[in-house]
Parts: sequence; structure tokens; C-alpha cells
Amino acid sequence: MNEQSIDKSKVIRDAATVVLIRDAGTAPRVLMGQRGAKAAFMPNKFVFPGGALDGEDYNVPLAEEGAEPCRTRLGEDARDGIGPALLAAAIRELWEETGQILGVPGDWPGAPPKHWHGFAKAGYRPSPDGLAFVFRAITPPGRSRRFDARFFVADAARLKTDPDDFSGAEDELSHLQWIPLADVRDFDLPFITQVVLAEIAARLPDLDAPDSVPFFKNDEEASLFRRLGGEVPLP
Repeated sequence: MNEQSIDKSKVIRDAATVVLIRDAGTAPRVLMGQRGAKAAFMPNKFVFPGGALDGEDYNVPLAEEGAEPCRTRLGEDARDGIGPALLAAAIRELWEETGQILGVPGDWPGAPPKHWHGFAKAGYRPSPDGLAFVFRAITPPGRSRRFDARFFVADAARLKTDPDDFSGAEDELSHLQWIPLADVRDFDLPFITQVVLAEIAARLPDLDAPDSVPFFKNDEEASLFRRLGGEVPLP
């Protein structure tokens, strides 16, 4: 099938998103940026750094494999081996969209994939240490793009870069800034972003993996709330 003939509203792409929280125990702020007015998906909305899984992400040598129970939960209702790739995608998207690094100093064991050249040149290997899997949501039918997105939260103190320096960011997000959680509802946020932030805010200052992960599952027949890694369903 010709790529141009594919209806992208019918294809659900795996995706990863990073929710960075700064000063979680005192005056919590979250890193967000604004999508462009001409973006096909969520134009003008303020969002977390994130994006679709890339084939290269499966071959990225992570410095750590990610902590349990996140690794196991990432594999629930998903393809085998996708967990490490999603963690790599989250780190890559954060790097591309903000210029921020989650990693450890060190050389790569081989040549880095194309989209990782800048990360490797900075002298780091990607590390998911501190990334906690906190939410999963599938975009409802009828949208111009659909994603099976996994949301990871992390403490901004784990960044190896200056959290206020976005000079290395690509141009996909504008107005990158640390928004106080108390003010975040004044911004134009997607519905699912509001839900994820509410889940995280309710647990602050705890940024560890929750007892179970909310899963907002939308398909052609129904929208369901489930929990991954737990027995108690969402009301």
C-alpha cells in the first residue's frame, strides 16, 4: 500500500511522553511547550515533551534497563520487547524537543543511531533511571492521529543539563517553560494532559511508580478505564 494512501486516523502508533516535575516537595512546576498552529495533532495545545516510537529506539543501548515494576507493566497488553524501546523513545523525545538529557556519562558501545548523534556527542548514554511509568492512554477514534501513549514522570533534579536552557531544542515545541501546577489550568491543555497532571499532583511529592497504572483504553467499540499492575479498577 502506498504510504500516502494510509489513513493515519486509523493507525495507532506507540508513543512515549515525559512529565518532568521540578521542586516537587515545595512549589511544583512541570515542563511544557506549545504545539504549532499548523500541527496535524493537537494544534496550539500545551503538552509534555513526547512523540511516536521510532524503529531505531529498539536498538538503543540503555545504560540501565529501567526499574521494576515499570518494565513489567510496560509489557502488559503490548508487543514483546517494547518496554526498553519506549523508555528510549521517552528520553530521545525529551532530548529532541527540549535539549534536556536523562543519561549517564559514557561512550556508546557502537555507532549511535541517526536520531541519537547529538545525544552521544554530548558525552552521554541514555538512562531511564528515575523514569516512572504512571499513565497510559489511547487516542479516541475519529482524531486525525491516534497514539498509544505511555506517560513517564521524573524529577527534574535527574537532568544532566541546565533545566532552564532550551537552546538545544528542535522547533517542534515553542514557549518551553516550567509552569507552576497551581497555574497550569490557565493554559490550553488537552483533556488527557489534564487527567495525567491530576494523577501526578495527587501523589506529590512522591514521583515513584504508583501501585497501579491507569489505562484509558479507547477502541472502536468502547472507552474503558483499566489499571495495569493492580487488581482495583478505576470507578
